[in-house]
Amino acid sequence: MKDIKQWFRSGSPWVWLNAGAVTASIVMVAALIMLIAVRGLGHFWAKPIFEAEYVEADGTTIRLIGEIHDSERVPAERLRDKGVAVAQGVETIQRFLVKTGNRDTGGLDFRWALESQIRERHFPEELIALERYEWGNFYGYLKSVKESGEIIAEGEAAWPELLTRLQRVAELHQQIKAIEKVEIGAVNYNMERLRLRGRSLELDGEEAGSRRFVTLDEERAVLQREYEGLQRNLNELLHQVERDSITAEVMDGRIVELPLAQVVRAYRPNAMGMFSKIGFYMSKLWEFVSEDPREANTEGGIFPAIFGTVLMVILMSIFVTPFGVVAAVYLREYAKQGPLTRTIRIAVNNLAGVPSIVYGVFGLGFFVYFLGGNIDQLFFPEALPSPTFGTGGLMWASLTLAILTVPVVIVATEEGLSRIPRSIREGSMALGATKAETLWRTVLPMASPAMMTGLILAVARAAGEVAPLMLVGVVKLAPSLGLDGNYPFLHLDRKFMHLGFHIYDVGFQSPNVEAARPLVYATALLLVLVIVLLNLAAIAIRNHLREKYRALEH
Repeated sequence: MKDIKQWFRSGSPWVWLNAGAVTASIVMVAALIMLIAVRGLGHFWAKPIFEAEYVEADGTTIRLIGEIHDSERVPAERLRDKGVAVAQGVETIQRFLVKTGNRDTGGLDFRWALESQIRERHFPEELIALERYEWGNFYGYLKSVKESGEIIAEGEAAWPELLTRLQRVAELHQQIKAIEKVEIGAVNYNMERLRLRGRSLELDGEEAGSRRFVTLDEERAVLQREYEGLQRNLNELLHQVERDSITAEVMDGRIVELPLAQVVRAYRPNAMGMFSKIGFYMSKLWEFVSEDPREANTEGGIFPAIFGTVLMVILMSIFVTPFGVVAAVYLREYAKQGPLTRTIRIAVNNLAGVPSIVYGVFGLGFFVYFLGGNIDQLFFPEALPSPTFGTGGLMWASLTLAILTVPVVIVATEEGLSRIPRSIREGSMALGATKAETLWRTVLPMASPAMMTGLILAVARAAGEVAPLMLVGVVKLAPSLGLDGNYPFLHLDRKFMHLGFHIYDVGFQSPNVEAARPLVYATALLLVLVIVLLNLAAIAIRNHLREKYRALEH
């Protein structure tokens, strides 16, 4: 008994308890990330497509073609209540969520199928899967390939011909995208700038027909000719991409014709080997991180959301670091330590606990409506009534999150300043440096690791925030990125996409919940990886600074 009391007094039980709690936390976090990774990354694997006979509840038999998306066990009693014949003594029955695709021909691309009602399931190598820009996946048997309505290949020769022509269509799509988004986009952007310049001249009282208006008309005529040339090229490419089509048999026996212009990718998963599936998986994964979304964000990639998240966090860091450091320097180095300073510190600490949506409301009222509205009145009157900065955008979102995270930077910087020995300051001033020079050349560099710690915490919190962004600039789909090749290159007034909001939109606002669910996991995993990479970069800088100034601390 005495030994146990002595053991408790030594503090060893609490050390082991803390170690166990930390271990349990690490295991739970690792398990959560593993669950997200398995459910998200598994979505990109080429799943086999089966064909089977399926007996409906009324006894009719249909042909079922699709891939197994999910499975679960359901109580037999629930099925008996719905009129499904279930053998006595059976308590649960497994059912599959089958992705049948072909939403344009069948109305739904998912359906539940009882395992006991599936007959003669097999996996023909001839079954094809098509990923499309619209209407989701297509499953069926390829019959023929057509060019301008005439059959070019059918039977066994149809598949290699399809792949060849699909490669041609993909190249045409790339050219169309370059013309629409880059070249025509730049012309439209410059045309809009000319329109605003003309409106500005009107507001300044410039007379119609003056030299300035003539110059604008000449520039507009040049852009119009350029636009017409690009439009002719675009129409020619659109005509070429609509040339090819295929015919295929769907599971109800109908033969349908599909234009290749609507097909993103074609593959036969049942005929693919391991290396082919790995190559397919890598191409799908690259598409996910490098392409734009499609099909109401349930297909394609999420590059605009990645870009918007990283750009917003970088801008937030640029805004929050100077304000947080200056505030911390004033409170620690210049402010008189008394009741007022203590009250300010208490207020700063309390700000860290304010719900983020409150910051969003503040950002909407102060930044968007007040500052943005006045900026539009003073500097962009020609654009009114359409707002330029008087609506949510990249700058207001970054500033809102900067205010949300500035208490973290202030507290961390103050802690770093308090750890700098007084002898360092006294030694610098004894050598003739002023207080400002001592602060700028000696104290702040030595406190920079603590500043980086505050920035790391700020980035970790800001990158995952969604609620305030919904009020100050984030959107479901942003047609243009905040950084592009059009002057002034960085467009702080534009709305943007964000990974956190993308998860919310796909998970809760999607019209096709089953198709969107794997993308929720994949996007969540990517958001975690983005935050980790941003933090690792900041941690590397912090460690470098810590090593650089460690000798001075001793």
